[in-house]
Amino acid sequence: MNGPEIHVEFAPGLGLFVPHTRRRGATPVATDGASTLGHVVESLGVPLTEVGALVVDGSPMPVSHVPRATETVEVRAVERPQRVPGAPLRFLLDVHLGTLARRLRLLGVDAAYESTDIGDPALAARSAAERRVLLSRDRGLLRRRELWAGAYVYSTRPDEQLTDVLDRFRPELRPWTRCTTCNGLLRQATKDEVADQLAHGTQRTYDVFAQCRDCGRAYWKGAHHDQLEAIVERALTMRAQGS
Repeated sequence: MNGPEIHVEFAPGLGLFVPHTRRRGATPVATDGASTLGHVVESLGVPLTEVGALVVDGSPMPVSHVPRATETVEVRAVERPQRVPGAPLRFLLDVHLGTLARRLRLLGVDAAYESTDIGDPALAARSAAERRVLLSRDRGLLRRRELWAGAYVYSTRPDEQLTDVLDRFRPELRPWTRCTTCNGLLRQATKDEVADQLAHGTQRTYDVFAQCRDCGRAYWKGAHHDQLEAIVERALTMRAQGS
């Protein structure tokens, strides 16, 4: 680009997306004189899903603004909690976020998940068709124009991923109400209704069961319940402290 030169300053939280030389203070950026501010920001490595306000010479501007010479642009991070207008809050997770999907479902959050790689176009199309917030660590995927809404998952550790998503979006939590396998809703079930899924020891030891309305999987407080309970308790405690 050899058009007007502007100065761009990124919020500290956006530093991981941009080269090290652009992480401190306003740095010069050459534009082509025709591209929008949104295009310029994305060309520097920052998905617009992670951008809050764009402030040009002290005034908020839309992503459609075409920068002019000498303007100073402040790129702010998304404000938290982030509000997603127009639909009940629902998520779609890509193939690399299976553990996060199961933990969100454990908390009763509507979290669809693609267990196979169906490709970026199909994921973005599903996000738009079902009005789901796409969660991904793929920056290119989050820049697709057909995407309805999206968010970058900053950590590779499931505990930190869950904390970040809950802090950013503040979804309603209804633990133990969704199937961690398929995302369907659970209902109470009798032992007889799920007997074909129970080993003899389980039939003898447990009396309280739930079953997925969609896939039929049975649930009970088995050997791993304490670990799952700890995840739920941490999430509820964090919510109570943040409310």
